[in-house]
Amino acid sequence: MMPTSTVVGFDGSRTAWSALDWAAQDAGRRGLPLRIVHVREPWCAEHPPDATGEHDTLTTRCERLLAGAARRARDSAPETSISTALVTGAVTERLRSEAETADTVVVGSRGLGGFAGLVLGSVGLGLAACAACPVVVVRRLPRAPSGEIVVGYDGSPAADQALEYAARQAAVGRGRLRVLHGLRHPPAAPHPVGFGPVPVDDSDGIEQRLSDWRGRHPGVDLTVSMSFEHPIAALAAASRTADLVVVGAVGLSGVSCARLGSVGHSVLHRAHCPVAVVNAQPPPA
Repeated sequence: MMPTSTVVGFDGSRTAWSALDWAAQDAGRRGLPLRIVHVREPWCAEHPPDATGEHDTLTTRCERLLAGAARRARDSAPETSISTALVTGAVTERLRSEAETADTVVVGSRGLGGFAGLVLGSVGLGLAACAACPVVVVRRLPRAPSGEIVVGYDGSPAADQALEYAARQAAVGRGRLRVLHGLRHPPAAPHPVGFGPVPVDDSDGIEQRLSDWRGRHPGVDLTVSMSFEHPIAALAAASRTADLVVVGAVGLSGVSCARLGSVGHSVLHRAHCPVAVVNAQPPPA
């Protein structure tokens, strides 16, 4: 069976170059092939209005773009097997199809078709919500890597899989793994006038689950941080110094595994480093 790949969706935008760099380094660290995919939308004309000659077609431009991306990826990860693919269709749908056989799909936070001023595009949101593999959205790369990966953990199935993904990243040389757990507030509870609801202290249960996890993964340098902040604020703050933030697609407050939860959605908009969103996979039949 062929090894699965790190797939990067590439359109030549500023954040796509950052995503390419992250994907190449990730594939190199983990010994995976890198597949660079450019999606050509079917309604785009083959002969652009600004073409300089009969051979200056949209296809040739796309091929040049992919060739340049492959050269940059080889410079970053010279021992990695690199391939390119020019496919036609709707961007989110084609990358979602790529995710069915990929180890990870990586995209920039905004593509060339985005509106100025928006932090996260529809492609990143659409993939993070329902891709079959982890999706990494790259807005910018850390200027000074810290060697720390932060994972949000609430004990949900998606959080368990996010923890496993974060641990795999830590195990291939990224460094420390910090598990961030926010004490939950009940959705509705009687409380004194003028005060908010008292947080649910489930730290003992979380500590026990992580203790069991440490026993199964003794080689991972794991620390736990309990926070009284809202998980979104805590993870956004942690992203200022982390190399990667990892979240489950839907946590305990989610209503469907096909939807991106509020924490994942908000962290994608607020993070200062790449964010990996991990969808919980159904148990085997």
